Amino acid sequence: MSKWLVGVDVGGTTIKMAFVSTTGDIVDKWEIPTNKEEGGRFITEEIAASIEQKVTALGETKEKLQGIGIGAPGFIDMETGFIFHAVNIGWRDFPLKESLVEKTGLPVTVDNDANIAAIGEMWTGAGDGAKDLLCVTLGTGVGGGIVSNGNIIHGVNGMAGEIGHITSIVEGGAKCNCGKTGCLETIASATGIARLAKEGLPNHPDSFLHGVYERSGQLTSKDVFDALAQEDSLAVEVIDEMCFHLGFAIANIANAVNPGKIVIGGGVSKAGDLLLTPLKREFSRFALPRVKDGADFAIATLGNDAGVIGGAWLAKTNAS
Repeated sequence: MSKWLVGVDVGGTTIKMAFVSTTGDIVDKWEIPTNKEEGGRFITEEIAASIEQKVTALGETKEKLQGIGIGAPGFIDMETGFIFHAVNIGWRDFPLKESLVEKTGLPVTVDNDANIAAIGEMWTGAGDGAKDLLCVTLGTGVGGGIVSNGNIIHGVNGMAGEIGHITSIVEGGAKCNCGKTGCLETIASATGIARLAKEGLPNHPDSFLHGVYERSGQLTSKDVFDALAQEDSLAVEVIDEMCFHLGFAIANIANAVNPGKIVIGGGVSKAGDLLLTPLKREFSRFALPRVKDGADFAIATLGNDAGVIGGAWLAKTNAS
């Protein structure tokens, strides 16, 4: 009997789940709300119940399921699947793997949410099978995953790939949620782009973005890229600054790991060439020529499915 893999991607608002074939095709996908009550202690129970309901609805039993690969935000012990702290979920010192194994009876592998997105893109997405890949996710924050010779790099205690917390501005940078100041995340995330645009309004009285801000009381990264498409002076300044810092960071990581693919994902990546063109320009300034020649940029293709497909890949390769 051909087995299904279970991919789970835990986010601050929703938990995405999918049954995936062993060749990486989604059989069925769905999501449930993330229940953050009482420090998120009901989450594994609700994941288990949802998997049981879905497999029954599809006319199968749990015998069909090979294992679960789950991605979660936060600081994780990769060996034990123990979550030290996940700010957006409420978990602190939470035995995620142990709890999910107990609730489902299935083998479980845990990894960071940005890492499983990188694995998903490597397996069936924009990575196009590349074994050396850097994935950067630009959303509310900045996440990253580094794949070397087909394996995700974790480091000594699971912190490898924290691209968003490279210090980009040494003195006087904005405060980051991690407690430091000047992190790349404060500039290259959707929230960072919006912050830079808002701060730049007084210096650009003719900017198209004044009208947007006056109408809605806020600015989004999409507003900035929409204005960039019209060559708005403030939008050009903001995206040039953002791409300088992001391109500089990616180039230095690339100089260290020499990837064949650099995949840009997350909501900000929907800007497409409006983002990639200035980003590649800045990357080229700082990357070694042979590193630059070896690295192809691509926009992530799996969207919200990257995490569940990456989770399924974990289940396929690590379940015992």
